Amino acid sequence: MAIQGEQKEDVLKRLNRIEGQVRGIRRLVDEETYCVDVMTQISSVHESLRSVGKVLMRSHLQHCVTSALRDGDEMRAEKTYQELMDLVYKYAK
Repeated sequence: MAIQGEQKEDVLKRLNRIEGQVRGIRRLVDEETYCVDVMTQISSVHESLRSVGKVLMRSHLQHCVTSALRDGDEMRAEKTYQELMDLVYKYAK
């Protein structure tokens, strides 16, 4: 199950905002803006992406993971645990 409804709309709005922020960073670099100012904007984009990631992670846990663990299929549960561990370690970097 993919993210749906209001959450999807929220994520898309956030991603559009992030896209605008990245275009702004490109403009700052093109205009040879002071490096610290550019790095500050990059940090802002990074945090915005982490925020979107949190929404997606919560949705994944509430829907996909819960469904996989409740259906009683041991192989699916094990695959889900491994997928979740891989995701957590990748996201924690």
